[in-house]
Amino acid sequence: MTTPDADGLLAEQLLRLTRRVHRIQKRHLEQRGLGITPAQSRLLRTLAHYGSPPRMADLAERLEVVPRAVTTLVDGLEASGKVRRVPDPSNRRVIRIEVTDEGRAALQELRGARRSAAEEILAPLSDEQREVLGGLLDTLVDGMPRLERHC
Repeated sequence: MTTPDADGLLAEQLLRLTRRVHRIQKRHLEQRGLGITPAQSRLLRTLAHYGSPPRMADLAERLEVVPRAVTTLVDGLEASGKVRRVPDPSNRRVIRIEVTDEGRAALQELRGARRSAAEEILAPLSDEQREVLGGLLDTLVDGMPRLERHC
């Protein structure tokens, strides 16, 4: 069993790693000139997982943010042509968000940026260490409540 001090140290290391991952991903996004913020990137990636265009409320729930935050993100992505608002075919008062062709192209670039960032972050690890880390991360993620897994 670990001590509270050891758990606190692990928590601090995880937070430092998370901040580093975000910085590196942001740099890789900027290098590709997509003009997408990390939050917009997350929304675009989340949209890609839906089989049909979701409502703003669905996105807010999935991203665990207030609806107003989703509106701001969608406004930015719509202005750049990566998403569009479309009326729901069964209820025209409901607006859904769909990814455009330009948004799908941006998603491909985002995947490349994330892959490059991952390669940079994992470079110090051997293949064996990466496998162990993957197993540990799976254990942590599988132990999380379902709502927290959508990041």
